[in-house]
Formats: sequence, C-alpha cells, structure tokens
Amino acid sequence: MTFKQLILKKLYPLIMRLTKNVGGKGSILNNQQGTRPKVPFYQLRSTQNNGQPLDFSEFKNKKVLLVNTASNCGYTGQYEELQQLHEQLKDKLVIVGFPSNDFKEQEKNNDSDIARFCQLNYGVSFPLVKKSSVVKSKEQNPIYQWLTHSEQNGWNVQEPEWNFSKYLIDENGVLTHYFGPAVSPLSQEVVKALEA
Repeated sequence: MTFKQLILKKLYPLIMRLTKNVGGKGSILNNQQGTRPKVPFYQLRSTQNNGQPLDFSEFKNKKVLLVNTASNCGYTGQYEELQQLHEQLKDKLVIVGFPSNDFKEQEKNNDSDIARFCQLNYGVSFPLVKKSSVVKSKEQNPIYQWLTHSEQNGWNVQEPEWNFSKYLIDENGVLTHYFGPAVSPLSQEVVKALEA
C-alpha cells in the first residue's frame, strides 16, 4: 500500500461523513414500481480480471451488488465492507467489482496489479472483472450500459457519480436500487434492501 493509500484508508470514515450530503454522493434511487428489465439481466456476460468468463445466469435466485471500484480513492475503504458483506451473505448475495479509471485516474494500470492490491490490503475474494469504463460513453462496459439505460433495465438512467457507486439486482434479475458512493455497503439502507 502506498503512503497515499494508507492516508486515504485512515481518512475513510471522515470522508464518508463529509461527503454524504455533497453533490448527490449519498443519493439512493429505488425502483418503487418494481419495473422489470426490457433486456434480461441473466443474459449478460463479462470477463473476470483473471480472464475467466462471468455468466450472469449463474446468479439466478441471488441478489447481486455491482460496484465500480478504484484503488486510490477516498472510498477505497469500502472494499473491506464489501468483503464483510460477501462473507456474511455469500449464500444469497453475489458482489461483483468493476475496476474503473473514470474518475481522476484513481485505478491501477493493469488487472493483475488491481487484483493483488485488493487481495493483499482488503482480503477481497469476490469477483472483479477486467478494468473498463463505467460512465456513459462509446467505451462503456456492457453491464453498465444495462445499468444506466432505462431501455435496457426498465427504469434507471443514473450512471455512477463516483467510484464505489452501487447497483442492486434482486433474485429475479430486476434492478431495485442505486446507492451513491457515500452510502456505505453496511449502511442501514443497503442492509434493509438486501434483507427485503
């Protein structure tokens, strides 16, 4: 861990408190109508950072939390919380990290460095996909195209506001929530949505 990363890890609780009400980083969106996706979630596929395929049809009957991540961000401490959720709820929740460099060059250069950093510093054992872009653009990861375009997911157009934005899919492949980066994975709001 670099000196900067150590400082960010120490400051993480303060960063969470200070940014909760700034620029929408603490926002929560909810699919109140229960709108089903127009493009089935379970037909989506990705590639893990180790080159192995990741077929989302394997996630049927489980909740899925998709999170765009970065190694050099004030929110990087959420890796620890995500790992805790993964260990506590692994029978009914799948967490998938999407490393991205979309916000101020905060991610490492290659997938093996990212995986090594996550494993050594936070014990991450949930899947990470290959580094990609998550914001709306020509290069946007296909999973994030689904998450941020209502003509695919049925209702949501919110793209990640920053690193560690979170999208929750229910056991039937329906996008139910968007949680901004300043909403902790262990917050009351996220836990309540996971228990619903």
